[in-house]
Amino acid sequence: MKIKHLTMLVVACLWLTGLHGQNAFNIPHSQFGIGISELPYNTPMATRMGGAIYTRSGHNFINPFNPASYAAIQMESFVFDMGFNIQTSTIKAQDNTAYDADGNIGYMMMGMPITKHWKLAFGLMPFSTVDYETLAMQESTELGSVKNVYNGTGGVNQVFLGSAFNLLQGRPDGKQLQIGINANYMTGDIERALSYAFPGSDSTYALNGRRYKKTSFSNLFLDFGLQYMQPLTEKIGIGVALTYKPYMHTSIRDNALIYTYHTYDESLVDTIFPARNGDSDFKSSLEQPHTFGVGVNLTYNRLWNFAADYTFSTHNGLVYKENEDINIFGHTSLDDESFQRIAAGIEKVGNMDASSYWGRMSWSIGVHRETGAMYMNHNGSASRIDEWGIGAGITLPMRKGQSQLGLSVAYSSFGSKDILQRNTLTFGIAVSSCEKWFSKRKYN
Repeated sequence: MKIKHLTMLVVACLWLTGLHGQNAFNIPHSQFGIGISELPYNTPMATRMGGAIYTRSGHNFINPFNPASYAAIQMESFVFDMGFNIQTSTIKAQDNTAYDADGNIGYMMMGMPITKHWKLAFGLMPFSTVDYETLAMQESTELGSVKNVYNGTGGVNQVFLGSAFNLLQGRPDGKQLQIGINANYMTGDIERALSYAFPGSDSTYALNGRRYKKTSFSNLFLDFGLQYMQPLTEKIGIGVALTYKPYMHTSIRDNALIYTYHTYDESLVDTIFPARNGDSDFKSSLEQPHTFGVGVNLTYNRLWNFAADYTFSTHNGLVYKENEDINIFGHTSLDDESFQRIAAGIEKVGNMDASSYWGRMSWSIGVHRETGAMYMNHNGSASRIDEWGIGAGITLPMRKGQSQLGLSVAYSSFGSKDILQRNTLTFGIAVSSCEKWFSKRKYN
């Protein structure tokens, strides 16, 4: 076994677990909850099928969005899967427009067999991002102009360890039933601050100040998956997938400070929170809502694949709730409502027996739509923020089809111009390597 290579990969993963912020965007939507999460759509493996991911499995890549897929890993092999993203975004709010661009690591994952029926996978991918800075001027009858500056940085990373079992492996009729489980460890820090100043007021009556809060994540959640594949005829096959994230409630650690400046140069500070001899640490909560997913795919002649997914959840992503007795920034304008995602895609699978390289390439295209990606209170009423997107990609085989290089491009639109709209163009690169690491040489 290539111990040197394995060691390098493990060290790289451990180094990446220290990353907290994944983007350098100014994303105003990320000031709510635990930030903006674009999974699974922003990953190259999901982008090229429009986000239809639940039924996907293969011997040379990892699909963490359905842990049952790990059962497709072959014996005596080691799979290394890594993806990169380059994004350009346009943010629109009424007549104002801003542009930004950045690149980051989309995921790093590995998989290996334990026994003939038991496979293991582990890896790391960014779960959410917080990166924003907003200036708001207000007018007060008593104090005049008030300058508020909101900013936040950080994010949450997801480290997962998953197991999958193939319960019907080796059946002559081609049926396969795979089940799996992921243990997802959420780690990272999010820092938020609100600075307020009274540029036109006498400091005797109005003191400049700042509110700051740091949220540290160290939480464990579970999710489950199932995949069932069955040939219908000699050329047609059907696959069904189910995923489930159970409701889980955990505590989370916050640290906060509220203080005012007594001098113009901010040298003298009066701390309001915590109180004298008080503790700046306090406990809040983080919840994983019930989330259900179902996927269906049809294959024709092993060269065409049609896939569709449906996801329902009582809330989009993890639910962060600050301790009600503290309430550093006041009541949030974010509401907790139901979320739905529909995704569908078509793939032309490369023929590994084709005489030309072009014939061995795969291509795909797909679309997705999310309803209830976010709910915000706007002008006294709840406004639902939706998203839609389209993606396409090609897969280039390497080393006789055991490894592959995936290239993808996607466009998505989040929100509305009346409130705040973010249009994103994403370019993805995925490298999936499948090597025979555990086989013994017959000859020296």
